[in-house]
Parts: sequence; structure tokens; C-alpha cells
Amino acid sequence: MKENYRIEKDSMGEMKVPADKLWGAQTARSLKNFRIGGDLMPSVVVHALAMLKSAAATANRDLGKLDEARRAAISEACAEVFTGKLDAHFPLSVWQTGSGTQTNMNVNEVVANRAMQLNPELKIHPNDHVNMSQSSNDMFPSAISVSAVLTVEGLLVPAAEKLVRALLALEERYAETPKAARTHMQDAVPMTFGQEVGGWRAAIEADLDGVQLSLHKLRGLPVGGTAVGNGLNCPEGFDEAVCAFVTKACATEFYPCENKFAALGSKNAVLAAHGALKTLAADLHKLANDIRLLGSGPRCGIGELKLPANEPGSSIMPGKVNPTQCEALIMVCHEVFGNDAALTGACAAGVLELNVCMPLIAFRFLRSVCLLTDAMTSFTDNCLAGLTADEAVMRGYLERSLMTVTRLTPVIGYDAAAAAAKRALDENITLREAVVGVGLMEADKYDEIMKL
Repeated sequence: MKENYRIEKDSMGEMKVPADKLWGAQTARSLKNFRIGGDLMPSVVVHALAMLKSAAATANRDLGKLDEARRAAISEACAEVFTGKLDAHFPLSVWQTGSGTQTNMNVNEVVANRAMQLNPELKIHPNDHVNMSQSSNDMFPSAISVSAVLTVEGLLVPAAEKLVRALLALEERYAETPKAARTHMQDAVPMTFGQEVGGWRAAIEADLDGVQLSLHKLRGLPVGGTAVGNGLNCPEGFDEAVCAFVTKACATEFYPCENKFAALGSKNAVLAAHGALKTLAADLHKLANDIRLLGSGPRCGIGELKLPANEPGSSIMPGKVNPTQCEALIMVCHEVFGNDAALTGACAAGVLELNVCMPLIAFRFLRSVCLLTDAMTSFTDNCLAGLTADEAVMRGYLERSLMTVTRLTPVIGYDAAAAAAKRALDENITLREAVVGVGLMEADKYDEIMKL
């Protein structure tokens, strides 16, 4: 029986490749040598590399280094990669060489072989033509930046904006609903539920602003730096031409980074951007915790909020409803915190002229973006959209709260107010009874001061 493979060659010799796959010898070597885990290089990184290589082919054509026939064939193959049509041909593990060289070559090989399928009369080499004026060391970090900006802008930002709109709707709906605030897990002064929701909403909005601002440095691409940042074998103007192409294709700005040596050795822009994601996760964690605490009960907890009953909460307790969306969001936030720790270590792993943990950086950053996007969408649709306040419970707590006495301190003084609150607590009477009953204040004046 004939084996269904073909022979591919590279500088180290021959390798067998499945006949129906477009990759070449270097990809085959990576599959053999890095059988580590089940995490594949994120497809968005592969797609970004394909876009960059299409841009590089056009720039090389314009700069007189590549003929139009090969440019057109490479760009046509890159378009198929970018749209996901060829995703089955990118099988490499995240856990590979720290520069991402094998994924860069995987893209080079697939593009070259597909371009020759589309144009059989051409000879297209993965290094000489597809990788012309490039190195893995500048193209892979450029792909990280492009994929980071596109996923944040295209996925995370819309999900966060949708969540903010849901919070704004709750804020406006309950703008006049009074309730007791709580600090240190103890009763505090009165507020409205709309004000409480407004605090959540403003925090997420500020975090989203921080995320979007953090993209600025990621827009600076090290493309054109080639191996160590000095642009060896790269023509002048190549970096500007590639960035202009990518800017137009993505409809969002990219430009040559200020110092390519810094960009290859340091990954501070990625780390700063993920720090903004971590900040967003911290406030989402608080939001989820606050909602599940205020919704605790329904009879033995706070019970101020009614959470949507999406699924049975217990396999043994009938009728139980759990804050499952809150819990899922909290777990995602912890995953983001862990990703940030991994990224911090990886970004510190720059050695001399190159960072050697770039696949891990790409994997963890994009994982955080995708998880936060999905979790925010789920939380908005399955929790916030159906969340309601139990206004009777809120009003009841407020009426029994002793911390409304704070409104009286400008009139009767701190010490007298504290004594009234203590008396109300000790004698199990209302604050009104404790104040009016001992003659500290007339009833009508008390009622006027306590009016929200």
C-alpha cells in the first residue's frame, strides 16, 4: 500500500510531509521535536503573519526586490491564510522555539506551497521570496502586536461597551431607589441603588479607556528590524510601506516603532497592555462579587437583588438558584491574573538582543482577551439583562439602618448621634424613637432631615 506522503527538503535534509498538507520540512521538524501539550499557536497570530507577509511582498515589489508575478501569487495565498481558509495547515504547538521561528516558517512554507499550487509555472521559495526582507525576530513580534490590537478593538472593546450599556440602563432605572450603603461589610449611610450601579459602570468605563490607551505602543511595529534590529538585508522604506499596507487592510493605525532594538529585546508594550486588561479584570471581579453578595439569599442573605434563574443550582437541593454567571466571570478574572504573572516572567526573559518567550506572550495575551470577551458577553446577556432590585427589601434595610444617624450629626453633634444609635441598637427600637423619644429633636424636623 502506497504511503500518502511527499518528501520536502530544507537546509538540514529531507522530511516526510502528509500529502494533503501544505507545510514543509521545518514545520515537520517542529511537529516531531516539540510534542508538548495540546496548545496550538493561536490562529489570529497566524492570520496576522499572513497579512504582514502580503504587505512585505507588496513592499518588496515596490522597492524592486520582488517581481510582480511572485508578489501576486504570495498575496493570493496570504489572503487564503488570513481568512482562515487554510487553518488546518498550521498545526504547531505554542511550546516551541522562543522566537516563534517555527510558526513564522510554517506560514512561509504554507504560503509558498499554496502560491505554487495557484500558479504552477512559478518557483516560490519560503525563505527567499515569502520571507524576503524579514526575520522571525521582527515578524513574529509584529504579528503579536497586530493580533493584540485587532482582537482588543474587534472583540473585547465591543463586549465591554455592551456591559457598560447594561449597567447604565440599571443605573437609570434605579436612580431614585434608596438603600443602605455598606462599608467594611457593615451598615453605612443611605444612597440610591442607581448610585451604586453608577460606581460599577464608571470603574469599567475608566478601565476600558485604559485598555484603549495601552494600544498606542502596540501599534509601533518592529517590522524591518530583521534579526537584531539593525535591518540587515532590508531595503530602506520597507517598514513604512509594510505599516501603511497593514493600516489600510485593518482600518486601524500601525507605524514603524521608534527603536527596533528595544522592540526586539523588550516586550514592555505587550506587558503594559495586559496590565490594562488585568485592571479591567480586577473591577469585573468586584462587580461580580458585589452582585452575588447583594443577591445572596433569597431568605437568609442580603437579598436586595434578584438574579436570573438560568439553570438548577444544585443536584441535591431542589429550587436552588446560584450566581453562576458571577462565578464564571470571577474564575475568568483569576485566569487573567495568572496570565499576567506568566506574561511578567516571559516579558522579563529578554536576553541580549531578543526576547525568547514570544509564543507564550502571544498565547497568554490573546487568551486573556478572548476569555474576558466571552465572559463579559455571557455576564451581560445572562445576568445583567435580567437583574432586578427588590426595592421592598432595600427600603426595609434602610428603615432599620442606624447609620442614617449620620444625617443628624450637623444638628445634634457626633456624640449625641452616637449615643442615639447605641440606644436604638441596645433597646431594639428605631432610630427615630431613640432620637425623638428623648427629646433630642422634634418629630417633624427629624422626618425632614431624613428625607432622601
